[in-house]
Amino acid sequence: MGTDGARALLERAGTLTLQTGNLLNWGCLRKKCPATPGEEVRDCIQKTLTEWSSKIGQDLNQEILEVLECTVAQAIEKINPEERDELKVSAKLFIVGSNSSSIRDAVDLACSALGVAQLDSVIIAPPPVEDGTSLSLEYLQPYWQELENLVQNKKIVAIGTSDLDKTLLEQLYLWAQVKPSSNQVNLASCCVMPPDLTAFAKQFDIQLLTHNDPKELLCEASFQEVLQESIQNTKAHEWIPLWLLRYSVIVKSRGIIKSKGYIMQAKRNAS
Repeated sequence: MGTDGARALLERAGTLTLQTGNLLNWGCLRKKCPATPGEEVRDCIQKTLTEWSSKIGQDLNQEILEVLECTVAQAIEKINPEERDELKVSAKLFIVGSNSSSIRDAVDLACSALGVAQLDSVIIAPPPVEDGTSLSLEYLQPYWQELENLVQNKKIVAIGTSDLDKTLLEQLYLWAQVKPSSNQVNLASCCVMPPDLTAFAKQFDIQLLTHNDPKELLCEASFQEVLQESIQNTKAHEWIPLWLLRYSVIVKSRGIIKSKGYIMQAKRNAS
């Protein structure tokens, strides 16, 4: 059982980075179609943790790492540089702990995992706001500025938003230096696109997309539960997810998905 070794490493690490690799390479996921995006994320994290922990030796004198990298080696798939121009690499970033500096870490790790210099598009899901507080431009600004820096540094080509109504999208558009190229609308919240949002998006050439992600794709309690189940880590409650990034690699000419996966990072709060 590798869980003893994995548990020992987790108890001494400060950061955990998890990469599922290309889910299309996972035979087990092909047989089972999760009903919701939330179930898919949970399933992928659990399988990655279980697979990773089974490969960890029980030698407790092994090198102690501050940052643990948890991956399924056989599923990792970098993009062939010769094929890069034929592919579109898109990502949606979910900030779990409200910290705008996480955005750079997430994009850097995604580029490294896929072996590319830049991502073609990144959509950011609004970070969680405190109860009783509504989403505002002031709240979004530090996150958008971080994305703008990455566009200026050629790490991202286009940036977009998710779940903004017409008023907030207009405020962001007028304020931003790098304008949003897209805005995702949740199918669960509206069957028909709001006319005012449609008109504004058409006027300023913002692509309206649909999605079915829950408001919280991965919450703290859910991640801790998966950690506990996968590794029987008695200190799972100390681990807090920071962000989750879902990427897809699409063949432009054929519109088919070549690769899809998740990357996430969590930190241990041992206080």
